[in-house]
Formats: sequence, structure tokens, C-alpha cells
Amino acid sequence: MNLLLSVTSLASYLAPLPSGGAGGGLLYILWNPSHTALHLGPFEVRWYALCWMIGLALAYFVVKRLYKEQKIKDELFDPLFIYCFIGILAGARLGHCIFYEPQYFLTSAHGFIEMLLPIKFLPDGGWTFTGYEGLASHGGTLGLMIALWAYTKRYQVGLWTVLDFIAIATPTTATFIRLGNLMNSEIIGKMTDVPWAFIFERVDSFPRHPGQLYEAMAYFLLFFIGWYLYRKMPQRVGTGFFFGLCLTYIFTARFFIEYTKEMQVAFEASLPLDMGQLLSLPFIILGIVCMWRSKRPAA
Repeated sequence: MNLLLSVTSLASYLAPLPSGGAGGGLLYILWNPSHTALHLGPFEVRWYALCWMIGLALAYFVVKRLYKEQKIKDELFDPLFIYCFIGILAGARLGHCIFYEPQYFLTSAHGFIEMLLPIKFLPDGGWTFTGYEGLASHGGTLGLMIALWAYTKRYQVGLWTVLDFIAIATPTTATFIRLGNLMNSEIIGKMTDVPWAFIFERVDSFPRHPGQLYEAMAYFLLFFIGWYLYRKMPQRVGTGFFFGLCLTYIFTARFFIEYTKEMQVAFEASLPLDMGQLLSLPFIILGIVCMWRSKRPAA
């Protein structure tokens, strides 16, 4: 196993902005890490996939502990991870394709197939494996909610209890997904002269807000807030309070951090808010409603 901490690309090294650029002699972080985190024999594991796996594994152990503390049978926990994994992946993929690139994925047979399968058709008629390039967090959240509803119906576990469990654990996964975006130099920020700006060398030579890092830090903080409140008020599990808190916090943070990020697709320029902000609003409203509802006794 050869771990490539080629973050010389992890390359948090400082470099002066080229003369004539905004900020004159300020130092910025040059960023151009390898896509590959490690090799397992002939296979390579990319940073983005590794971050997803770490995030899901952390959430898995957190929820497993919550099931144990709330005295829910182990056999009811075992299928939960599969439901969550499929729901998040399917929702995130469909969300990206439908919300951000419908003109490509929904207007041709090749595009529709690429939406469902991790491949890319080549001009010569062949195809190549690419993995799923394009996942949307809003779609992943919706897919997760549908998967949890299906899981609770199948295994007769309280819906609000499971939603609260997942909400307490979800920020760990969200944190690592955004770190994966950072390693991929994607979802970049607007140009800025703040001293912690990143120059995403894979994109251009301008210093930009590390919007991915802003989100990762916000979600990491939410995990500790949620865990602290759970330890203080374990009786609120099953009321929807933690689920509402998670939605409200995450998508409010996302709404404001979007102001530091570049548009992901051109048509957003004609919108009053960008797509990430528009898609965040329903989740913020739902989160507030769930927190208000949680004041009632658990069903």
C-alpha cells in the first residue's frame, strides 16, 4: 500500500502571488494534489472515494453506538448502512444530473445511460469507466430521507428516532465529502485576497476562497454541537429535534457559504440565487418545522 501524501500537492506550501496580481506580495496556498490517495496492487483509490469511505465509516460507528445506547436490536441496525449508502449515492447522482446538467443527461440515450452507470461514451463509439463524476449534496440528502423512510417501514423502527440518529452522525460524512471536493479542486470559490486563499493550480492561477474547506469546518463543528446536545438531552431522540437541527444548520451554512463560491453551471447567472441556495431553502424550512414539531411529545 503506497500512501501518496503528495500534498505538494497536499501541497499546502505557501507561494507569493505573481506580480501584478491582487494583493501584491501576499502569500497564498498553492493547491494541486494528486487525484490518487493510495494504490492497492493494480488498483488505485482516489482521494474523493477515500473521503467518502471515511465519512461513511465514521457515521456507521456513531449510529451503531446510538442504537446500542437506545437499546435497539443489533439485527435492526445491520441493514441500515445498505439503505443509507444506496439512498445517498442514487440521490446525489440523480440530483446532480437533474438539477445541474439536465440538458446533457436527459436529452439523449447516451446521457441517460451515463446518469445511471459510472461510464463515459467515447467519440469512437466505445466507452470508458469514469466513476460517478458529479454528485449533489441536496440530492443525496433527499435520497437518504427516502431510503430511511423505506428502511423504517420495512423493519418497523421509529422513523423520527432513525432520522435523529442519522442527523447526529451525518455531519461527519458531510465533512469528509467536502474534503474530497477540496482534494479534487472542485466547487471552487470566488477570487479573493484573503491571506488563507488557495490557488487551485488545476483550475487557474488566481487566489480563491476555499469554499469546500469552509463547509467542512462548519459541518465538523455541527457534529460536536449535535453530540453535546445528545449527551445533555438523550430523551429528545425520536422527536425530530436533531434531524431538524441538522437540516437547518447545514443548509443555512450552505446558503451563506455559496456567496463565496463560483457558479457551477452557466444558467445560474440568470437566477436570483444560485442553484445551491435555491435548493437549500426547502431544507431550511423543513428543518425549522421539524424543530418546532419536536416540542410535542414523541409519538
